[in-house]
Amino acid sequence: MTLEPAIRDDWYVVGALGDAAGTGFRTRLLGTDIVVAPGQDGTAPTVHAAGGRALPVRGLYGCLWTSLGEPSREPPAIPETEEPDRRHVLCGTVQVRASGLRIVENFLDMAHFPFVHTDILGAEPHTEVLHYTTEIRRDVDEVWATNCQFFQPQAALSATTGIMTQYQYRIATPHVTMLYKTCPGAANRWDVICLFVQPLDPDRCRVHPVMFLIDDVSRLTDLVAFQQLIFLQDRIILENQRPILLPLEPRAEIPTRADSSSVAYRRWLKEKGVRYGTTVRSSPVPA
Repeated sequence: MTLEPAIRDDWYVVGALGDAAGTGFRTRLLGTDIVVAPGQDGTAPTVHAAGGRALPVRGLYGCLWTSLGEPSREPPAIPETEEPDRRHVLCGTVQVRASGLRIVENFLDMAHFPFVHTDILGAEPHTEVLHYTTEIRRDVDEVWATNCQFFQPQAALSATTGIMTQYQYRIATPHVTMLYKTCPGAANRWDVICLFVQPLDPDRCRVHPVMFLIDDVSRLTDLVAFQQLIFLQDRIILENQRPILLPLEPRAEIPTRADSSSVAYRRWLKEKGVRYGTTVRSSPVPA
């Protein structure tokens, strides 16, 4: 399969650094089998594609990043990770039979909160998605949704009452997205929840959720379990969406006002010429 540059030359998380430091592992990225091996004498892990080709490697945010191509920039910067009082929570990995682009789009969707994450991230009768702002930030080549708000019975594990939660969404690459949301324990700061999507094939992915939280009370196992519960609820919806791949053709799916972030995301993908994981028919792309 020929990969378009916007997908081939991007960075992807393929596992936790801790796993790479042990015995290594085998996995898959964009239809290619890869092998991760621990470094020697404390050096960084190595990643090789089928045939022995060495791939670039970065270790960031507790995760191992690699690429099948030649990235023109580093993996997305997350400045909050450098704040010393934040808890860094790796939430494991979930495999999903869906396009990675579908997974990112679902992450942006507030309208499903009351119906999929009932009594946690939403509840009836609080179902309205209030107006918010979306933009493609050309200076950094990212999609942002700001001024988002939604009533949540339990916005975070540390929350004790329902609150009107403030949200900001950031899509840094087609398969990397972050959520900045109201922090129950620290006014004027954001909790940061990242979704690093590893496309195994166009219709099958591994998802690596990672959180950077202001929470020195909750147990680590409870934080991981809370995030896993949310994502496993999403997986049921994702694996039953049809088509499995993300439609980019005009009028393939009719958006509502609440889908403003999805509309911007799809427009951004089309501008980049993204076909992998979409219903757009693939065609040869020049190297």
